[in-house]
Amino acid sequence: MEILFASAVGVLTAAGIYLILRKRTFPVILGLSLLSYAVNVFLFATGRLMINAPPVLNKYAEVAYTDPLPQALVLTAIVISFGMTAVVVMIALGAYLSAKDDHIDMIEDADGAGDDA
Repeated sequence: MEILFASAVGVLTAAGIYLILRKRTFPVILGLSLLSYAVNVFLFATGRLMINAPPVLNKYAEVAYTDPLPQALVLTAIVISFGMTAVVVMIALGAYLSAKDDHIDMIEDADGAGDDA
């Protein structure tokens, strides 16, 4: 089970980084989403991967339990990543509608038009 979760985190992280390095806005947004999914799976795995274990400690029985804190962190991270994805999509849509292109250009003009001096 641990190998499956570690592989999932690695694949999601690699795919997210690959998509973030693209020169279009839509793949960059998908890459950020994949990275947030990778972080969520990683946070979930920090609470111990156990099958049929109670999420709280029982004081009468000595049984291993699953830590509920990482599960709460994952739920919070899901809500935050959904909100941030919506904000980034709206910013990208506004940039696309104003420029009629979704290319990400980081190169300044050669004639120095970007300088204030």
